[in-house]
Amino acid sequence: MNFTSIMRRFPLLDLSRAFGSFGLIVGAALQLSGCAALDRDAHADALAAHAAPAPLVREQIATPQFVLTAWTRITQPGQPIDVYIEGDGLAWLSRSEPSLDPTPREATGLALAAADPGPNVAYLARPCQFTPMALNPRCSVPWWTGKRFAPEVVASMNDAVGQIAARAPGQRLNLIGFSGGGAIAVLVAARRHDVATLRTVAGNLDDEYINRTHGVSAMPDSLNPVDAAARVATIAQIHFDSDADRIVTPEVARRFAAAAGGRCVSVRTVPGMEHDGDWSRQWPMLLQIAPRCESSNE
Repeated sequence: MNFTSIMRRFPLLDLSRAFGSFGLIVGAALQLSGCAALDRDAHADALAAHAAPAPLVREQIATPQFVLTAWTRITQPGQPIDVYIEGDGLAWLSRSEPSLDPTPREATGLALAAADPGPNVAYLARPCQFTPMALNPRCSVPWWTGKRFAPEVVASMNDAVGQIAARAPGQRLNLIGFSGGGAIAVLVAARRHDVATLRTVAGNLDDEYINRTHGVSAMPDSLNPVDAAARVATIAQIHFDSDADRIVTPEVARRFAAAAGGRCVSVRTVPGMEHDGDWSRQWPMLLQIAPRCESSNE
């Protein structure tokens, strides 16, 4: 019998009778865990509800690999769509202890989407974030730790992006990724032919370099976005970093830009912004900086 079935059969007060003091502790821990998940959901729903000029609507998008949670607002199908991709969320509780639920405490990617005033905005959570685990039997710790950029993850995200793109037939996409979502944005862009622009915010654009810098384990089961740099080099793109970010340092974006080369990649440093800082507050201003490819005679 697993703990979920235990909770269904025994209310919290009855667990102490069924399993003694250990059962009471387990029951309390499970209920607290559930409350934490509800708090994260409530925070995300509040962000989406206060998006301007209109709320983002929550939905679930089924792909062959995972069921993904999204918030969308498509009001002008004849215009491009801005697609935001969330970061790694609560993947780890400490350097050595993974989380059992990667749903972010504060969804920075969703906050960026909510700050976007465009008519067509879509936000994609990463696999196993926000979506009930019962809908994703495949979900397990490796998918938000060592395999978080695995080919299966990229395929799922790309499939969901394609389903969103179908709501504005013939229109181009602007991909925006926060932190680890920047890695996914690059890897998805490398698979598509309808991406007009690419933006990353504190983006993990070279996971091997970042992991080596921080002395954490390599991810051999994941793709490295820097290896796809040349394949996205002709897409107009901006990579925003900060001199105050100690997790994804400015060197990461510069390494990616050097690997991409070409005329379409630029890096902008936002002073004083920590990795999990209030990027959304500055996002309306940063969003006005249009990615562009320099002409050959500039």
